[in-house]
Amino acid sequence: QVQLVESGGGSVQAGGSLRLSCAASGYTYGTTSMAWFRQAPGKGREGVASTSNGTGKTYYADSVKGRFTISQDNAKNTLYLHMTSLKPEDTAMYYCAASKTFSPIGIQRVLAGTFDYWGQGTQVTVSS
Repeated sequence: QVQLVESGGGSVQAGGSLRLSCAASGYTYGTTSMAWFRQAPGKGREGVASTSNGTGKTYYADSVKGRFTISQDNAKNTLYLHMTSLKPEDTAMYYCAASKTFSPIGIQRVLAGTFDYWGQGTQVTVSS
């Protein structure tokens, strides 16, 4: 079992930056990839970015490419999402997720069904 706890959300103005953190604990050695998702009110869960633990490759949704960066500190068992040039449409609850199975397509497309463990989320609000 893996436990995930997000932090770092908050309220910022458009154009600002935030860095989200996700602390992982438990059987983290059994995970193959990690990702960030978000869900805005009244909308479905959207994959934002993912990273493969084995290769270190990263993948991004087109909506955040060039503005968001996913990274991880293996020594600290922590996943990060550095968000810059934030827009009001980035407003959402952001979730960290981890997968225990290897699914190349799921990781590349950041598909929610690929991931087995989820955090409780951290709110990001961007005002115009």
